[in-house]
Amino acid sequence: MTYDVIVIGGGPAGLSGAVALGRALRKVLVVDAGSPRNAPAEGIHNYLTHDGISPARFHAAGRAEVERYGGDLIEATVTSAARDGDLLTVTLADGRTIAARRLLVTTGLTDELPRVPGLRERWGREVVHCPYCHGYEARGRAIGVLGSSPLSLHQALMWRQWSDDVTLFLHDAPAPDAEQAEQFAARGISVVPGKVAEAVVEDDRLTGVRLSDGTVVPREVLVVAPRLTANAEPLPSLGLTATENDFGTAVVAEPSGRTEVPGVWVAGNVTDQMAQVISSAAAGLHVAAQLNMDLIMDDTARAVAGLAAAGR
Repeated sequence: MTYDVIVIGGGPAGLSGAVALGRALRKVLVVDAGSPRNAPAEGIHNYLTHDGISPARFHAAGRAEVERYGGDLIEATVTSAARDGDLLTVTLADGRTIAARRLLVTTGLTDELPRVPGLRERWGREVVHCPYCHGYEARGRAIGVLGSSPLSLHQALMWRQWSDDVTLFLHDAPAPDAEQAEQFAARGISVVPGKVAEAVVEDDRLTGVRLSDGTVVPREVLVVAPRLTANAEPLPSLGLTATENDFGTAVVAEPSGRTEVPGVWVAGNVTDQMAQVISSAAAGLHVAAQLNMDLIMDDTARAVAGLAAAGR
């Protein structure tokens, strides 16, 4: 079967786009590797009417909606993509090749954490990055901010909104300048110089931060600023690569989601690093509508050409 659209990635952007395309009566396939970025988190927040839903339940419900509108889903990894005349093909890790008229890439991103022992084990639980995703759950707790860049100083001021016990561990971040030091003093934010050796984990929870001199500072939540790297593996084979920016890498596209490679569209965190679940889902819908219009114009051009050929 040749699909109208193959969606690579089964997160909120990909599933939302696939539902919209299914409702537009398009033949759609979602190829999902089955490793969502938010899998470690207990719940999804700021998603109206679904606040607190677990990532597993959210993705299961999304896949069911895709199937309700006639979409196909397979759990597999796309290793490469190529052009074959008017079609685009994707090759899966098991060697299968599948063709479509368009590709919608919604592969998301990878959070590359600072190299501090203990962070990965508690990532998405007590080790977090987004105050709007986790701030309410961390309210009133002892919060530490691991300094990894100038952004960490901004993070410390932000997280003070949710707790009056915030400590910035400078680690690799620059020391606050005079104005920032005054702001921190005014808000009661402590600043600890020196390197962080590890995040202390006891009884399956974060209990503190150990400094390089052995000092342990008790903390219940640790905020980090990961490098946000686009999962763009299938795209280089089509001549499309992710672009470096201040936060990591992202695939550059038009507001419609159209990339510089004809027939290839993107949505969600692979192109918008700051998008949360609800905004990624909205982007999937928006891009799917633009993509469907592109297919409509292609269908119309083919019909016109068919009439002209018949008239000869």
